[in-house]
Amino acid sequence: MNKTDFINWQSFKEELLKNPELHLQFQYAEGKLVDASYHITEIKQAPIVSVDCGGVMNTWTEIIVQLWEPQQRDSGREMKVSKALSIIAVVEKMLPLNPLGRVKIEFGNSQFDTRQLYPGEFTVSGDTLVVNLSPDFVQCKAIERGGSCGTNDKGEECCTPAAEIKPEKMKIELVSLGAANSCAPGSGCC
Repeated sequence: MNKTDFINWQSFKEELLKNPELHLQFQYAEGKLVDASYHITEIKQAPIVSVDCGGVMNTWTEIIVQLWEPQQRDSGREMKVSKALSIIAVVEKMLPLNPLGRVKIEFGNSQFDTRQLYPGEFTVSGDTLVVNLSPDFVQCKAIERGGSCGTNDKGEECCTPAAEIKPEKMKIELVSLGAANSCAPGSGCC
């Protein structure tokens, strides 16, 4: 699945602010919810700078919300949206988060390897706001720009080392020096 519409931090927070009284839940796979007793352990802001295979520099910011399921589950301790918003407020007092940063939710448990997922659809189900998560994916920015991966517009491979550049040889003209201009031992010229 290639997703090109990333939710930014400002939009993510706006969705939460619409339903502060609801429980907050994350669906990480079809029919699989993060355990209700999860914690938000940290919120990270990561500035990304990269150069793609077409030689173009790219920059963006990611805001990563990390979720953790404790081994000791407590079904009576469900995260409310208001609690998540209070954690966000604590973070933003110390670390101003880029409102246009792409949001990722970082999660894993014993049945699901830790990975970063994208928030997708927000749905209200009874007294719960469910954030459906989609997996991250690998992409080729050169192809997305209308180029091709592996070759440039001249048909040269862009992902291979450049051909060795050999310096141009300089030609030196030798001039015959007459006897009057020569240095001989004891002549005092040196």
